[in-house]
Amino acid sequence: MNKRRTLCSGILFWILVIIPTARLSAAVGCDLNDPDRDVKRLFPESTGYKTLYVSIAQKGGEDLLREVEARLGDRFQGLYETIDVPYTMYQVFRGQELIGYIHGVNQKGRYGGIQVFLALDLEGRIRALYFQKLTSQHAASLRDAKFGEQFVGLSLKDFYGYDVVSHKATGDSRAANIRNPAPEAEADFRAALRGAKKNLILVDEFLLGNAHLKFFKG
Repeated sequence: MNKRRTLCSGILFWILVIIPTARLSAAVGCDLNDPDRDVKRLFPESTGYKTLYVSIAQKGGEDLLREVEARLGDRFQGLYETIDVPYTMYQVFRGQELIGYIHGVNQKGRYGGIQVFLALDLEGRIRALYFQKLTSQHAASLRDAKFGEQFVGLSLKDFYGYDVVSHKATGDSRAANIRNPAPEAEADFRAALRGAKKNLILVDEFLLGNAHLKFFKG
């Protein structure tokens, strides 16, 4: 009888404590570590910013998730890509004028999490790529300015031709010109490109009114 009571108590503990904790930690967002500093660094001309919080669950639920996955060309999976992930998007201002956006996403790399931030102009073109977190043996190569410069000027239109599963890009995709800075970093290089494409899709959906959806050929 005592053994049965102990067993039931153990099960109750897992139900009441462990499971709720798992649910609370399921949605993993991506915020700038120091927004005041980072916004100014990415947009030197800025005078302020506004923070918006959105999620696929709030904006469209399962239907929107399927649409985003179709545009990405891959299924969402893991803690970084649940339907209720809270995305933090920064609108950047110069005075009263909106001049751009900053947004980051969590992406699974070979050795751990990668946080891929993009600074974008009002048309969704990349001004800068920034790894806030990069758990990789080859982080120095991926953080090198020459690698990030390959993304400047690209938009979601350029990434639609990049297949995040096969890691091949069509000839008319400017993303096809992005080169891996280190052969040993192939897995994290691919993760960075997937993160960048996912980032651009979410910004297009939540901030740009799907301005680039017309280029999607899926």
